[in-house]
Amino acid sequence: MPNAIKEDIHTIDDKSFGYVFEQNATVPLKSSEGLVRCNVYRPKTDEKVPVLVTYGPYGKDTFYGDFHAKSFEEVNPEHRSEHSAWETPDPKFWTAQGYAVVRADERGIGQSPGLLDTMSRGTSEAFFEVVEWAAEQSWSSGKVGLLGISYYAGSQWRVAARKPKGLAAIIPWEGMSDYYRDRCRHGGILSNSFIKFWWNRQVVSNQYGRPADEDLNLSKDIDIEGPKRPKTSMGTIEGNLSEEERAANRRDQTIDNVSSQFRDHEYYASKEYDMGDIEVPLLSVGNWGGILLHLRGNIEGYLHAGSQQKWLRMIVGRHDLPFYYKEEVEIQRSFLDCFLKGHDDRGWTTGKVAPVDLILRKGEVGFNNPVGEKAFPRRTETEWPISRTQYTRYYLTPEQTLTTDESQLPDVQSKLTYKALGTVDAPQLFQFSTPAFEAAETEITGHVVAHLNVSVSQEMRGPTPTDIDLFLTLRHIGASGKEVFYTGTAGDPVPLAKGWLRVSLRKVNTDHPKHRPYLPWREYLSTDVQPVIPGEIYSVDVEVWPTQVVVERGGKLVLEVSSGDTQGCGIFLHNDPTDRAPAKLQGLNHICFGPKYTNYLTLPIIPAK
Repeated sequence: MPNAIKEDIHTIDDKSFGYVFEQNATVPLKSSEGLVRCNVYRPKTDEKVPVLVTYGPYGKDTFYGDFHAKSFEEVNPEHRSEHSAWETPDPKFWTAQGYAVVRADERGIGQSPGLLDTMSRGTSEAFFEVVEWAAEQSWSSGKVGLLGISYYAGSQWRVAARKPKGLAAIIPWEGMSDYYRDRCRHGGILSNSFIKFWWNRQVVSNQYGRPADEDLNLSKDIDIEGPKRPKTSMGTIEGNLSEEERAANRRDQTIDNVSSQFRDHEYYASKEYDMGDIEVPLLSVGNWGGILLHLRGNIEGYLHAGSQQKWLRMIVGRHDLPFYYKEEVEIQRSFLDCFLKGHDDRGWTTGKVAPVDLILRKGEVGFNNPVGEKAFPRRTETEWPISRTQYTRYYLTPEQTLTTDESQLPDVQSKLTYKALGTVDAPQLFQFSTPAFEAAETEITGHVVAHLNVSVSQEMRGPTPTDIDLFLTLRHIGASGKEVFYTGTAGDPVPLAKGWLRVSLRKVNTDHPKHRPYLPWREYLSTDVQPVIPGEIYSVDVEVWPTQVVVERGGKLVLEVSSGDTQGCGIFLHNDPTDRAPAKLQGLNHICFGPKYTNYLTLPIIPAK
């Protein structure tokens, strides 16, 4: 058992750095038992300054270079310092810009005791209290901004909807906004591989009460909880907790996401909120390459936030580096200066900054090529989706083509058959290709949806299948005939977009305010489950995540329909043996054609201005 909570661990160092460094400042919690501890980095000035707050699970004391050494070596040198931390603003840089930085250990992490339950209602309530605490400090101007990547962005949507006193602006940078749809269950299918990797490697390794490296029983503990605690994340000040105590003090995402399947289950329902409650100025920054985690959330968050002043900015590149690019930091600084300091040097409040700023993936520069990607042109728009979008149907044919000519559709019934439960190593799929585009450039920017007619049948001696999992991928084939890849989250080669649907969850709520012709709205409730019976044909609309590409003359697009993950998934696999059990999915899947069964892909084509 650890000792009683210590009250006297807060230290202040105003000599060792170019800023004041406060370690283990304490935020007592009213919403739950316990406290949150945070580090404060603030300019050496008597003036009150605005505050940037981050709250997350990776350890406020964990050095970026320890957390991910290779990434840290590639970060813009202006943002590398002794107190740099993964996915958060660098204190040395931002204190020099006149901001205090507050970096909090999430409840149950690092030096903050309590129940570890990431992205939960309880932890959002604690985050709310940290924001209000930062606004009330003697060195604070009373204005707080939120700035961070990924988890440090996803949590921003939730706390902003709670409207904490002092919150003045947020920049969710590559941050999912819909826990169920964006992160955990794509189309109702569990995205288990990333959750397991993230939970064990990046979160549980730094749980409150976990022993420091030298105290670990590696042969036992590491198998249960993943890698060692980062060496720069000191052991818990109050002492260690036993393995059993730590297990009792956390909600395990690798368990909860398997046992909870629907949005009306308590686990998911407790994490829901109304995006319309967000009122503060908002800059949502999404990445076209984030096709399996954050991209959808940044666009949907921008669309549905209630903020009167909001902007959408799209980027490309790896998940970790663009946040620190000089030009992107300048965007962050000008936005925060405007709403936290009242200095609007860019024109955010005067209409000079367009609501939507897009980067256009035009030309083949390879993947994981920051220099090449910076050559992609940018263009501003006044709205999203772009009002001049021409939603164009490309019909699937049994010959595996995509055509805009309805006369090419078959007048007799037929089907294409592939096995269920395909994998990346053993894919089961069909690919449908457009003709080569004849225009010099064809721009596709926006939301994509596929309308398919599907069925399932039993294999000889196999179980009776009761569901179908659809995995869709949109690919760009260059004029050379080779696929053009783009930069994914980890610098891996990814296609244009992906989409998913579990056919038993095909029900669409057309009356929901968020339902749109280009984005079918599903509730994913336990009451929405519909039967899938062998031999029956089901018409389904599959949401494919938004995308952007400029296809050159001679280039093509390919729609891939598969029964499992295919190239481009990286670590974001959907292969949980319970969720994807052969007992319910094994069989032969079919795409059905005929006069009554028209299949098509709707693409958002943008005519030139």
